Amino acid sequence: MDLGMSERVKPLVEKVRDMMQNEIMALDDEYHHEVGKAPGGRFAFTDRQTEIRETLKKKAKAAGLWNFWLTDSDAGYGLTTVEYAYLAEEMGYCTLGPEVFNCSAPDTGNMEVLERYGTKEHKEKWLKPLLEGEIRSAFLMTEPDVASSDATNLEFSAVKDGDEWVFNGEKYWSSGAGDPRCAVYILMARMAPRDGDVPRHSQHSMFVVPADLPGIEKVRAMQVFGNDDAPHGHLHMRFKNVRVPADALLIGEGRGFEVSQGRLGPGRIHHCMRAVGQAERALKLMCERSLSRTAFGRPLAKLGQNYDIIAECRIAIEQARLLCLKAAWMMDQGDARAAAPYISQIKVAAPNMALKVIDEAMQMHGGTGVSQDTPLAHMYAQMRTLRFADGPDAVHRMQVARKELKPYTNQKV
Repeated sequence: MDLGMSERVKPLVEKVRDMMQNEIMALDDEYHHEVGKAPGGRFAFTDRQTEIRETLKKKAKAAGLWNFWLTDSDAGYGLTTVEYAYLAEEMGYCTLGPEVFNCSAPDTGNMEVLERYGTKEHKEKWLKPLLEGEIRSAFLMTEPDVASSDATNLEFSAVKDGDEWVFNGEKYWSSGAGDPRCAVYILMARMAPRDGDVPRHSQHSMFVVPADLPGIEKVRAMQVFGNDDAPHGHLHMRFKNVRVPADALLIGEGRGFEVSQGRLGPGRIHHCMRAVGQAERALKLMCERSLSRTAFGRPLAKLGQNYDIIAECRIAIEQARLLCLKAAWMMDQGDARAAAPYISQIKVAAPNMALKVIDEAMQMHGGTGVSQDTPLAHMYAQMRTLRFADGPDAVHRMQVARKELKPYTNQKV
């Protein structure tokens, strides 16, 4: 049952699915096996990577399969969040997929920020080339020395000095900052003291920052289970007296949380539907392995509880997809506060579901399942990371529980 898959989006889903399964997937392994072969090291592209990526992007763009994420703008298709969710699932099958259609994180969220909150100059200088797929971007929020799950803790400093802002501090898990095409950062910084009179959620601001300014140091690439995710990368960065003009500020002082919540809500749903796509791919690999491999004289599918495992994985995927579509539908109703608990629910449910399905697929493959000979180990690392990205499970569960308890008490919970 295709809930919300309108007649408008059905042909787009079919076209994206066809390109993903028959063209992009066929080149994804080769693209990632090129990492480290470029003269510039792991955070550089070989000629073959550039050829693969740009040829696919050019084809997608020519076919009009481009910028689907622009759900509320004439610059895109004007799809609803529910409609886009189906496309995000298809694009989630492999890492290269979203970028081919110019729908990859963190660019989609950053482009939403620039479109919604940016000045005319921001849009001309940064949004336009991002929409064309000519540059990449990064979102700098998380910090190494504070519990960033409570973003009011963030201490990265922005101090006004005449017509400029001066930045000092460190950020890490800056996804996409390692890409040599990354030209701009969306950065959250503290501009009011923690112990002052300014309310907690008005002490931070969001800025548009060129990536090539003096004083920005790329300290190291953070690793996920020993993988640096090059050339995309999740960088640890240090800013020392970095100066940006006053107009780098987005919409006004102290409105950083307003910008971040406007950015993260849709992005969380996009992540979750891509997680559903990852789970579908893992289940496909599991089923193929269970029927093609024999042990003790029988296909793996008929050994142990493998029928039950495959069935439970299918059930779990369907449940997660429906919850994600519900969250997307709630977003489309225009009440972000009402949608928030559903976004939190799927943010917990989708990556945990995908991890379970991927783990079972790895088990079905035996030792091969944790090796470089299948995409499963990399998929597992991505999904485990997703349980932190855009808020850890514990924070989202807390929000869901608070909403659930509220009708039963007059006290704050």
